[in-house]
Amino acid sequence: MFRMAEYYAGKSVLITGATGFMGKVLVEKLLRSCPEVKALYLLVRPKAGQSMQQRVSEMMTCKLFDRVREDDPDFHRKIIPISSELTQPGLAISPQDGEKLASCINIVFHCAATIRFDEPLKHALQLNVIATQQLLSLAKQMHHLEAFIHISTAYANCNRKHIDEVIYPPPVEPRKLIESLEWMDDGIVRDITPRLIGDRPNTYTYTKALAEFVVQQEQDQLNIAIIRPSIVGASWQEPFPGWIDNFNGPSGVFIAAGKGILRTMRANNDAVADLIPVDVVINLTLAAGWYTAVHRPKSALVYNCTTGGINPFHWGEIEHHVISSFKRNPLEQAFRRPNANITSNYLINQYWILVSHKFPAFIYDLFLRLSGQKPQMMRIFNRLHKAIGLLEYFSSQDWEWNSENLNMLMSQMTPEDRKTFNFDVRQLNWPEYIENYCIGTKKYVLNEDMSDIPAARQHLRKLRNIRYTFNTVLVVFIWRVFIARSQMARNIWYFVVSLCFKFLSYFRASSTLTN
Repeated sequence: MFRMAEYYAGKSVLITGATGFMGKVLVEKLLRSCPEVKALYLLVRPKAGQSMQQRVSEMMTCKLFDRVREDDPDFHRKIIPISSELTQPGLAISPQDGEKLASCINIVFHCAATIRFDEPLKHALQLNVIATQQLLSLAKQMHHLEAFIHISTAYANCNRKHIDEVIYPPPVEPRKLIESLEWMDDGIVRDITPRLIGDRPNTYTYTKALAEFVVQQEQDQLNIAIIRPSIVGASWQEPFPGWIDNFNGPSGVFIAAGKGILRTMRANNDAVADLIPVDVVINLTLAAGWYTAVHRPKSALVYNCTTGGINPFHWGEIEHHVISSFKRNPLEQAFRRPNANITSNYLINQYWILVSHKFPAFIYDLFLRLSGQKPQMMRIFNRLHKAIGLLEYFSSQDWEWNSENLNMLMSQMTPEDRKTFNFDVRQLNWPEYIENYCIGTKKYVLNEDMSDIPAARQHLRKLRNIRYTFNTVLVVFIWRVFIARSQMARNIWYFVVSLCFKFLSYFRASSTLTN
């Protein structure tokens, strides 16, 4: 049986979205597990004052590449950046670069997309659909292309409860939609967007469904596969547990809970939290690239890359393990002690938002104003509420995923490849994974040192003592107010005090007799 590393040996690979979270992991895994790969061509755009070359150089200094760097200090020679801009005609690839790619590329991994749920429809359409069309046009000019692998999302068809590994009819013909929106100004498009996306929750899932259809249209001319990951999270095993580099999706929620900022979230405790580790997605992607190129299926194969139907874990369980983990390994300078409450009840959620979010934020901002500083906590909470609101749709319901193609692919791999390119989530230990995920957010997103954990624990103890003191003073104050106004309250107070006094007297007498 053909080994995967042998297949990728001598191959030239084109990767879009290589500077993103998943793209980096894909580049690293290819370099480490397929060391004989010939070259990786990365489509990159200048950004935030950095040139294309600077962005790639900065990416390669990342800790993620430490293992590759140990094996091959000159690995960067295999990385060839290509200037590109997904929003421009022809992806803004120069004629010279276009000819170079057409003459040498063997496999294309299309990872680039906008993952913002609230992206304006026109922009999401440009990045997720039109850019995919243009990349497919470029792929058709490649003389030695063997596989085109498109990264979609498991939620492209989230308006269905049962999702098979098939490409469903699109909500609208993409070409007609693109032509219709061309002449409309942004205000009109914004107004009609809710009617266009219908029963899908956002422009992201809507445009990803359109992109799948666009890819399918080329299955007669190209060898195509589509990967559908669910909620992509930190790495499980590779290149080391818990690697994460962004606040997107659950990472930002976990950090907010660890900092004591997030105290309530509207979700269904019993709903499956369909997290999928990023290294699982990448291993499946590389396996699909190998299988598509070697076996050349007659039509595009879809792989649902999810955990819900294979190794389910629920939002209530995640909440418990996240809070427990951050109590053992606290984040520095927490706002409050980690303690979050998940509820599916709207009114209860609104109550806790008022009591545990808005009121403390108001008090803290008032303190900042009085001390001559700029208020910021209410703004932080408003951003947090917006982010959680975008996730609500996915944290309050379940889907059923078919995974026949995924199982078939696994059966086609050698035992060695199943270890090297492991995407069998039945082996995933969720409590251990969540622990590593939380530690990963501390180390790699917030850049906190693990040696500072004793100081962070001391800070949590101080916060706990402040909270107990405040609660005690508040109770005594309220009770004293009642005592001053109510004879019944005074009688209860005197009864409790006399009871305590009698108990102490009895305890003292018992101690004397014993001695």
